[in-house]
Amino acid sequence: MTRHARFHCFLSAPLGILLGLAPLAAAAQTSPNHLSASSTTTQDTNATIATVGVSATLTAASTTPVGPAAPGKDLPNAPLPSCLPTTTPQEDTGPAVSSSAQPTGSESLQTQGQSLPDNQTSSSNPSSAQESQHQKAAEQLKEEEKQRVVGIVPTFNVTYHQDAVPLSPGQKMDLALHSTLDIFTFVSAFAEAGYYEVDDDLVGFSWGAKGYFERTGVAYLDTADGTVLSTGVVPILFRQDPRYFRLGYGPKWHRTWYALASSFVAKGDRSGKWEPNYGNLLGNLAAGGVSNLYYPPGNTSVGLTMTNFAIQIAEGMAGAVFEEFWPDISRKLLHRDPTHGLDAGREAEYETNEARKQPQQQSQSQ
Repeated sequence: MTRHARFHCFLSAPLGILLGLAPLAAAAQTSPNHLSASSTTTQDTNATIATVGVSATLTAASTTPVGPAAPGKDLPNAPLPSCLPTTTPQEDTGPAVSSSAQPTGSESLQTQGQSLPDNQTSSSNPSSAQESQHQKAAEQLKEEEKQRVVGIVPTFNVTYHQDAVPLSPGQKMDLALHSTLDIFTFVSAFAEAGYYEVDDDLVGFSWGAKGYFERTGVAYLDTADGTVLSTGVVPILFRQDPRYFRLGYGPKWHRTWYALASSFVAKGDRSGKWEPNYGNLLGNLAAGGVSNLYYPPGNTSVGLTMTNFAIQIAEGMAGAVFEEFWPDISRKLLHRDPTHGLDAGREAEYETNEARKQPQQQSQSQ
């Protein structure tokens, strides 16, 4: 029943009672029990309707009929409006539905509304985790780009965290460009050019200011090519971390071998395990090949390229050993700890583990 139909029904009921008052009075004297039965029937209908969840408006309308006559007074038995239900007591309305056994539509929607944010949260967890990892890697990279030996020589490609977060491709290239564009790179290129000119090592360059700046240019390009390829391009392609993961604890001989081996192994971004260091090996080899494009004739050949490649690998190994022990030297001579206590914690943990192994080794030997 629509809202307008119910409104018309309630307006027509009083008018019908006024027009049929006389006939209804006679009917009330002859059959006084009919009104009581109708009232009882209406109440049963109300209970059934309320059980199955019919709207409150229909329930209110069904309770409108007059109840049983009061003692000593004769009340007319007014017929119910045709718009109200007239279910007889014998009619089978079916089993009553319990509200606890079957949730209503509003409860079902409410339950779905409560579970929706949880689903959205679980689906957004991977993206939020990636964002937090990227942010953590950016913070560690920002810290590494401040590292310098005695405040001059940059050590941007060294991390003091063994569990450092892998860098994204953009962060790897940022590390490479930050090292390439550092002022120390330009100063070292001028120093290297001066050495070449004094030693007259490179042929094809003129003598004097012109030759000096030409040697400076090729020296800088050698460093830039090697850094961009070995730190940025190749590690991005092979998904490897181009940084040196400093050990910082254990016997000195073990740390030395670890540093030397870093030129040949690198951590994979996905697995976190040691893999062949394609960035250092292929990157420096490719840089040697690129240098043939701007060196004058007499300095370009396959043999010279391989020689420069071997020199780059040897310099990288020596640099890794220095980077491994520089914090120890700094703490001893300058009384400054570049690791901010990380070495002390790792060394204490290493000594504790070694102390636990000694009783086990003695028991096994006995």
